[in-house]
Amino acid sequence: MSPRDPHTDAAAGTAVSAGQSRRSDAERNRGRIIAAARTVFGRDGLNASMASVARETGVGIATLFRHFPRKEDLVAAVFADRMKAYAQATDAALADPDPWNGFTGYIQEVCAMQAADRGFADVLTMSFPGVPELEQYHARAYEGFLELIGRAKHSGQLREDFTSRDLVLLLMANAGVLSVTGDAAPDAWRRLVAWMIQSFQAPARGQLPDPPEDAALYEAMRRASQDVTTPEAGKRR
Repeated sequence: MSPRDPHTDAAAGTAVSAGQSRRSDAERNRGRIIAAARTVFGRDGLNASMASVARETGVGIATLFRHFPRKEDLVAAVFADRMKAYAQATDAALADPDPWNGFTGYIQEVCAMQAADRGFADVLTMSFPGVPELEQYHARAYEGFLELIGRAKHSGQLREDFTSRDLVLLLMANAGVLSVTGDAAPDAWRRLVAWMIQSFQAPARGQLPDPPEDAALYEAMRRASQDVTTPEAGKRR
């Protein structure tokens, strides 16, 4: 057996160490970017630019795009845990033995999630077809909410013409209120939600116009997500 060359061993060890250091640096940068994006999106909403996230992080825009080639990728990394909590909230609501309390408690919880994070308020009113993780949580929450609707109607406490699309409209309205009132009137959203919940309760006070079709509402949500992601395409320099 040939004797080992200590110089070769040292060079190999240095290369491994350098590779590990680069990976550690990349992981730290990724974590810093996600933390900075939480701050920026939470403060300014999803219309905040990738450049503003880079500035908050203290890295160049090219570094940011190496980690997150699309804004959707960064949105997914930042909000996956919140979307998971959004989906799990239906489980807690369905565990409530009172169907009306479960239904209204879920609405209040989701609207409170919006109020706590402006970026998340935007996410809940958008659709991201290119981000399966977010769409999966949307779908899970939707299925749970359908069950909440069925229970509340069966109990006779929810008006019969309520549909899941009415929650989407409420979330859109709530996001708008939050965007305008901000820290000037931080609790204004609570009055909107209370008014809406009372209007959902049976018996109905009058006939409503038809809700938008599912496909039309989904298209509106998809376009909203495009509005906040498409302008980033040319900003990698």
